[in-house]
Amino acid sequence: MNFLIALLIGALGGLVAALCGVGGGIIMVPAFVFALGLDQKHAVATSLAVIVPTALVATTQFARSHLVEWKLVAACAIGATLVAFFAADWMKSLSNLALTRIFALILIAVGLKMLFTRA
Repeated sequence: MNFLIALLIGALGGLVAALCGVGGGIIMVPAFVFALGLDQKHAVATSLAVIVPTALVATTQFARSHLVEWKLVAACAIGATLVAFFAADWMKSLSNLALTRIFALILIAVGLKMLFTRA
């Protein structure tokens, strides 16, 4: 592994996470695959592990500015945690190709929705 490339991927992922709230996964997963040669499963798992400290630091900064909706956090965290527990096992049974396609389709669908919907 190239430490400098990993450091740059992390920096870009942290920037996107803090600006867009996406955890940097849209940057890190493809970068881990293409720049560092990880397979899709390892890229997803590694990206999620990186998100933990990233989210803690960014959340602290946003909480200081009173930007966090804590009631929403509580409800979403319960749902996300329960589903993530089972989805992590499900992910292990999928092929890397299937995971790559799911990831790409979600990015395209969400990107198109955001691009063509007025906020």
